[in-house]
Amino acid sequence: MNEKAETENIDASTNIQKNMNKKSHPCDICGEVFTRKNLRQHKLTHSSSKLYQCEVCNKQFTSSNLLICHKGIHTRDKLYQCYICDETFSTTDHLSSHTCVQTGERPYKCDTCSKTFSRSGQLSSHKLIHTGERPYHCDICGETYSGSRSLSKHKRIHSGEKPYNCDICSERFSTVDELSSHRRCHKGEKPYHCDICGKTFSRSDHLSSHKFIHTGEKPYYCDICGKTFSRSDYLSSHKRTHTGEKPYYCDICGKTFSRSGELSLHKHIHSGERPYACDICGKTFSQSGILSKHKRLHTGEKPYQCDICDKKFYTSSNLSSHIRTHTGERPYHCDICGATFTQSGSLFKHKRIHTGEKPYQCDICDKKFSTNSHLSRHKRIHTGEKPYHCDICGQTFTQNSNLNQHKRIHSEESL
Repeated sequence: MNEKAETENIDASTNIQKNMNKKSHPCDICGEVFTRKNLRQHKLTHSSSKLYQCEVCNKQFTSSNLLICHKGIHTRDKLYQCYICDETFSTTDHLSSHTCVQTGERPYKCDTCSKTFSRSGQLSSHKLIHTGERPYHCDICGETYSGSRSLSKHKRIHSGEKPYNCDICSERFSTVDELSSHRRCHKGEKPYHCDICGKTFSRSDHLSSHKFIHTGEKPYYCDICGKTFSRSDYLSSHKRTHTGEKPYYCDICGKTFSRSGELSLHKHIHSGERPYACDICGKTFSQSGILSKHKRLHTGEKPYQCDICDKKFYTSSNLSSHIRTHTGERPYHCDICGATFTQSGSLFKHKRIHTGEKPYQCDICDKKFSTNSHLSRHKRIHTGEKPYHCDICGQTFTQNSNLNQHKRIHSEESL
């Protein structure tokens, strides 16, 4: 064979391999896009064929060979390094997905609403929002999901499994996404930025939720009461107020919660851990979200605005509570005495009147309190701290209510 023919054969083989590796073959059942060689394996997930499950993360595969390859993720060295942030990955696919996040590239576009995504799997899951299809269901509680990955994550709520471990602080997580987001707390990394106001976030879903502030869009709808939400997880949490379901369980005291965030916050009561510190005043918090809200006290930022009276608020929950002053809605009720509340947190605190629970203890004098805010206020007796100051005369106060009362003196003087 001459040299030209050999070159043509090599080029043809290369082109065939490229086409094999190109994600251009959609599944005619769920719409997810695959390479030609992976499509056939994927279709078996829709059939009743035997699935092979990873005992580390519970992910399922259609063949023992795929399971063996997958297990390498948990054991092999991370050989592929991101040229932007130096984070390493065990597969080139994971590195490619990560690089899209870093660069902001979103090559996968929904042909219905034009929304773009950095991963083909995200696009496939998104398309089910338009169809309403939720083909994956939990055999324990019956809850349904649009993707198999979401179902696998959900099942860890029942099993309590947390296979992903932070190599810095050893905290464990149920999903690799939660672990990746957590690591950014150590690094201070916030790669996701809003192209409208410039605000940055450590997680892409936080950015997506934030953008609804600008658009006002709430695409997730409760089919029981009609309330709408900007995020699907907000809707799922809300539905539990109707069903009474509390799937999150504290393995220390046995208390149950309707939201994973409530469980995480509760566990800090047992550990006393407050790992998030304000770099302005030094105050520490048990959650990064609480720290972010606290910082707005220093900056004065109030990004949430009422569309009825234009009043602005530091947090979305404060806005939601405020809106109920217009509507008169009090959706949270005590099943012991029947008292109703505009906020779930107010109901939660109220129930301690019946139980006598005082989970917050002063580490100086051991006095106990039913709410964290009462403990914080009490501690100022020991420290002498007066964080609230009058911007007119400079006088300082231990409580915000005392400051507001004081300001009325100036208001009366100006009349």
